[in-house]
Amino acid sequence: MTLDGKPLSTLMQRPIAVPTLALAEAIAAEWQEQGEEVRPHSMPLTQLAATALDRVADRREEVIDELAAYGPTDLLCYRTDQSVELARRQALSWQPVLDWFALRFDAPLTVTLGVIPKAQSPAALAALRTAVAQRDFWELSALALATHAAGSIVLALALAEGQIDAAGVWSLSLMDELFQAEQWGDDPQASARRQSIQQDLLSAERFLKLLRQG
Repeated sequence: MTLDGKPLSTLMQRPIAVPTLALAEAIAAEWQEQGEEVRPHSMPLTQLAATALDRVADRREEVIDELAAYGPTDLLCYRTDQSVELARRQALSWQPVLDWFALRFDAPLTVTLGVIPKAQSPAALAALRTAVAQRDFWELSALALATHAAGSIVLALALAEGQIDAAGVWSLSLMDELFQAEQWGDDPQASARRQSIQQDLLSAERFLKLLRQG
């Protein structure tokens, strides 16, 4: 794709050629909104496209393994044993996502109390990896961003499948932290970090939607 007649390229000098017109137009809009100084943080779609081309395309299997590695200790599988109320909220909000995940991908994951790891079924983990491996390198780029932001491959796949929106993934992934802030108050650094997570999830969601448009 080009902007003002000049081809756009990644840091590795690869042309930014994306698979849908909708995504191309959205990336062009990001560039058109720039002033005299380019602000990379204000161009999340451009950054995701460049990441897909420069990092994910050439190491697809490595990225799949990296994301599948979240499965054995996924956030949603570990419930608190310190707070009855938080445990109630986790069960009420997290279990339906795990139930959907088990049915959608034939990958039932085991839940445990506390932080001591509990072995997951090899068959479930293999099914989880298959679910990740079905994505092309464009989707994997957004899936990786969502997984790292949420700390959960289950939530990231729910986002990718349209089962939960970015706002829902944000609140579910930060349930413990938000509960503690509710009990004891918040601080600016924690709030800023949560805002950054929110922006990453929104960017991943939008990128995925644009990939599916013509």
